[in-house]
Amino acid sequence: MFTKLLEFALTQRLLVVALTLLLIGAGVSAYRDLPIDAFPDVSPTQVKIIMKAPGMTPEEVETRIVAPIELEMLGIPKQDILRSTSKYAIADITINFNEGTDIYWARQQVAERLGNAQRDLPAGVEGGLAPITTPLGDMFMFTVEGEGYTLEQRRTILDWTIRPALRTLPGVADVNLLGGFVRSFEVVPNHHALAARGISTAMLEQAIQTNNRNDGAGRIKDGDEALLVRTEGNIKNMDDVRNIVISSPNGNPIRISDVAEVRIGSLTRLGVVTKDGQGEAVEGIVVGLRGANAQKIVSSVKAKLAELAPTLPQGITTEVLYDRGSLVERAVGTVSKAITEAIVLVVILLVLFLGNVRGAIVVAVTLPLAMLLTFILMQQFGLSANLMSLGGLAIAIGMLVDAAVVVVENIESHLAHDKNSGKLPHLHIMFRAVKEVITPVAAGVAIIIIVFLPLLSLQGLEGKLFTPVALTIVFALAASLLLSLTVVPMLASFLLKQANHQEPWLVRKAMGIYAPLLQRILNKERVVIVGALAMLVVTGVVYTQIGKTFMPEMDEGDIIVGIEKLPSVSLEQTAALDLKIQQAIMEQVPEVKRIVARAGSDELGLDPMGLNQTDTFLVLKPMEEWREPNKEWLLEELRKVL
Repeated sequence: MFTKLLEFALTQRLLVVALTLLLIGAGVSAYRDLPIDAFPDVSPTQVKIIMKAPGMTPEEVETRIVAPIELEMLGIPKQDILRSTSKYAIADITINFNEGTDIYWARQQVAERLGNAQRDLPAGVEGGLAPITTPLGDMFMFTVEGEGYTLEQRRTILDWTIRPALRTLPGVADVNLLGGFVRSFEVVPNHHALAARGISTAMLEQAIQTNNRNDGAGRIKDGDEALLVRTEGNIKNMDDVRNIVISSPNGNPIRISDVAEVRIGSLTRLGVVTKDGQGEAVEGIVVGLRGANAQKIVSSVKAKLAELAPTLPQGITTEVLYDRGSLVERAVGTVSKAITEAIVLVVILLVLFLGNVRGAIVVAVTLPLAMLLTFILMQQFGLSANLMSLGGLAIAIGMLVDAAVVVVENIESHLAHDKNSGKLPHLHIMFRAVKEVITPVAAGVAIIIIVFLPLLSLQGLEGKLFTPVALTIVFALAASLLLSLTVVPMLASFLLKQANHQEPWLVRKAMGIYAPLLQRILNKERVVIVGALAMLVVTGVVYTQIGKTFMPEMDEGDIIVGIEKLPSVSLEQTAALDLKIQQAIMEQVPEVKRIVARAGSDELGLDPMGLNQTDTFLVLKPMEEWREPNKEWLLEELRKVL
C-alpha cells in the first residue's frame, strides 16, 4: 500500500501539488472554525431541571416538588446519576447520563417525564429544563451601571433591552440575571374593608386574574365585510388595577381601589449582588451553549454590547467583570508560543545536522502541513483547541520530522553514492531511495502511535482530559507519515537534483567527541552498569519524594472568596455583611481593583445557593502594581482581613 502511494506521488506530482494546496486551504479553514477554549469539556451528558415555588420552605420543596419529579425520572434509559437540591423557593434536579449519550435525546426523555410530573405539582410552581450548558458555561460577566438610575431601572434595561439582544447570538444558551428589583404591581388588601363588603381574598385574586387578559370575541358582519372583535383587558398601569370591579351587589360596583392599596413594588428576591463595598448592583452572565466556541462567543458579545451602547438610555453603561476570552487567549497563546519556538528550533537543528538548506526546507515543510491536517482531523472528531489538545501537538512537534528526515537523508545518500545515478531517471532513483526506507519509517511511526493508544482507553474524567492529548498526537504522527511518503518525495524531486552528502561540520565535531567517549565506555563495562543501576535507584527514591496531584494548579489571575453565614440570615443582612467585608478588603488590600459579590440564587437557578452563601469575585490589579508580587502572600493578606 505504501509503495503504491509513493508511486502515485512521484508519477502524479502536479496532482500532489494541487492536493497539497487544497490541504492548506482546508486546514486553514478548519483552524478558523475549530472551537477554542481554555480546557476540554469534562462534564458528563447532563440535564438540569429548575423549578421555582415562591414562598415554599426547603421541606415543602422536597416533599411536594422534588419527590414527585424524582419518582417520574426513575427508569429513564442510559441514566447514570439522579440527584437534587432543595432550597427556599427553588428545586434543582440534575440527571447525569452515560458517556456518549446524545444531549438532545436525553433532554427529550426528561421533558416527556417532566410533563407528566407537572400535572401533580402544586399550583403556582413553574420552571422547566435549564439551558444546554456545562458547569464551566459562564463565558462573560458584566454589570449595568448608571449614575442616577435606580436598581429597578437598571434591572429593567437588562431584562428588556440587553438580555434579548444577547440571546440572539450564536453559541449563547441564555443570559443569567442577578441583583436589582423586578418591577411589579402590588395589591395590598385592607382586611377591614374586605370584611365590611363581604369580599374574600380569593375573590380579589380571581378578579385580578380574569381582568388581566385580552381575548377574542369572534366576528361580526358589516355589509360585505367581516370584522374581527377582540376585548382588551391587559393591565397597563396602576389605574387599570384600581378600576377592576370585584363584584356589583345591588348594582353598586366594588372596585379594587375600595378594598386595597395599589402600588409599585417588586418580585420576591432570591439573591442579591453587591459591588466594591458601595452598594447593590445589577449583573448579567452570558452562559455559553455546550460545545460552543468560547472565543467566538465572547467576541460576539463584546460586539453586540458595543452596538447596543448608543441605543441605551443616557448614562447607562456596561462594565466587564469577567471575560473568558482573555483566559482562552492566555492559555492557548502559551501553548501556541511553545509550538512556534519548537518549530524554529527544529528548523535550525535540521539545517545544522542535515547540512543542506534545500533538504532542511523539504523536511521543515512537513511541520505546518502536518499541523493543518491535524486541525482537519480534530474538527472531524469534535475536538476543541485547548491546553490539552494543543499540548499534545507541542509534544509531537519533534517527532513529526523523524520520518521526513530519514526519507530525505536516504534520498541524498542515493543521489551521491548510487552507481546508477547517472544512468537511471531522476524519479526512479527517488523511488528506489524512498522505497528502501518505507518499512522502517512506517514501523517507527506506528510504534510511537501504539504507545499513546492506551490513553484512548481511559474512561470518565481521566479519559476526557487525556484523550484529546492522545488523539492529537496520533493525528499528527499519522499526518507526518502520510506527508513523508507523498509530499516530501514530490518536493525532493524538484529541489534535490544532486547531492554531495558529506557529514556536516556540526556532526563531524560531535562525532569527534562521541567516538572516543564511546570507546572509553566500552572498556569499562562494569563501571557503566553499576553507575546506571545506581542512577535508577536514585531516580526511584527521588520519585517517591515528589508531590503528586491529579491536576496542576491553574491560576486565572483573579480570586473568588466563598463566605458562609448563619442559615437564618436575611437577604438584607447578607448584603450588609458583604458590603462591610468588601469595604475592609478595598481599604486594607490595595492590590484588589474591583469586587463583585453575589449571594443567594440566580435568575435561572443554575447555581441555587442559600441566602447565607456568598461568592465574592475579586478583580486584581496587574502584578506590577502589587506591594509584593507573590500570590500566596496576597492570599494571606486577604485571610488576615477576613
